[in-house]
Amino acid sequence: MTETSRPQEGRVAIITGAGRGIGREHALAYANAGASVVVNDFGGAGDGTGGSQAPAEQVAEEIRAAGGKAIANYDDVSEPESSENLIKAAVDEFGRLDVLVNNAGILRDRTLLNTSVEDWDSVVKVHLRGMFLTSKAAGNYWRDRSKAGDEVAARIINTTSGSGLFGNFGQANYAAAKAGIASLTLVSALELERYGVTANAIAPVAKTRLTASAGMAAEIDEGFDPYAPEHVSPLVLWLGSREAGNVTGRVFSVIGGYVGVVEGWNIGPTLFEEDGPLSYERIAAELPQVIEKARPNAVVYEAHPYGKKKA
Repeated sequence: MTETSRPQEGRVAIITGAGRGIGREHALAYANAGASVVVNDFGGAGDGTGGSQAPAEQVAEEIRAAGGKAIANYDDVSEPESSENLIKAAVDEFGRLDVLVNNAGILRDRTLLNTSVEDWDSVVKVHLRGMFLTSKAAGNYWRDRSKAGDEVAARIINTTSGSGLFGNFGQANYAAAKAGIASLTLVSALELERYGVTANAIAPVAKTRLTASAGMAAEIDEGFDPYAPEHVSPLVLWLGSREAGNVTGRVFSVIGGYVGVVEGWNIGPTLFEEDGPLSYERIAAELPQVIEKARPNAVVYEAHPYGKKKA
């Protein structure tokens, strides 16, 4: 990126979960592209316990030391008042808000039968409820601006996952939350378009402290590492720019060197009765053959080129 092509010049972005990992890379990329950045991170452990101001403050200071504009924010995005305070912090400090990148998340991996109610609620609360609350608070701000006659070219970029799109063993709570985020993105795109807001989602694959706990920890000593978290940010930067135009309601699979447009649920082979309802007997006799004609559901490791090579 050159000084003459700073796609976020003059814009203001909130990045949640920006104290570490992919979120940190998003924050640095937006600042480098000219944005004023609100670095939000509650600072908890990977399972959501605890809290610290240090991660968000360290990233904000790194941006300021490089000549950028940033503030640290420690609000818990899964609480209504905190989410509203987050949007207010951006507007109070920088005078506006243009981009919301919803990245905050935790992991409590368990198989379905071993998942406690607390494990379920904690993961769904941070991921799905958190993105609902921040999107609602930001959406209200942009709606008010639009109704006041201001030009709005706002962007929401949510973070879903291959686990939510394709399923993954041992992640019932996480997969359900991430699948909900994909659907929330589609609805947000439909409802907020009238106010000048687009909404898209990414399903990134990268090595972070969360994925390391799930087994993705291998280092590549030489050459290009497609799983380095900084390689996810260029897509997020583009989706948050004016150049992305009317791209909305899309989900993207992204890894270093690769962006794939995810195609949602499609109705495949069908059993159809033109003149009336289907009987139990016909369903029992014919539906198994129809099912055999359908493509199998994709799984996580088949969803991108690097996974296909391993498979």
